This record gives sequence, structure tokens and C-alpha cells, in this order.
Amino acid sequence: MITEIGITAGEIWQYLEKYSETTLDKIIAAIGKDRETVLMSLGWLAREGHILVNKTGSDIKVTFRKKE
Repeated sequence: MITEIGITAGEIWQYLEKYSETTLDKIIAAIGKDRETVLMSLGWLAREGHILVNKTGSDIKVTFRKKE
């Protein structure tokens, strides 16, 4: 499972490099992974400081943090 989470985190990273900011639902649709795996992968990326995750209303907004 940890391998799948890591692979999914990489796919999310690539998606966010292209779009910078999006919603959880758009990420799930774009990469075609199940919601639980995407959430675990987002947690990994957030813990590492690569993304910001904010809840806005009923949406979850994900923003890529570019290191300068």
C-alpha cells in the first residue's frame, strides 16, 4: 500500500506542477485513483510541506508550494 501511496503522491505532484491550485475532486478525476489513496497521498505531501490543503465550503482546495 505504501508504494501505491507514493506513486499517487508523484502523480499528484506532477498534476499540481502543471495547475498549481485545484480541488480534491479535480485531482481524483484527473489521476483516476480512489479517494482514499488520494487523501493518504495528499497527507504525505502536506506533511512534507509540498502542498497546502484548505477547506472552503464543501470543497477541499489543494495548492502546490513552490520552493524558491
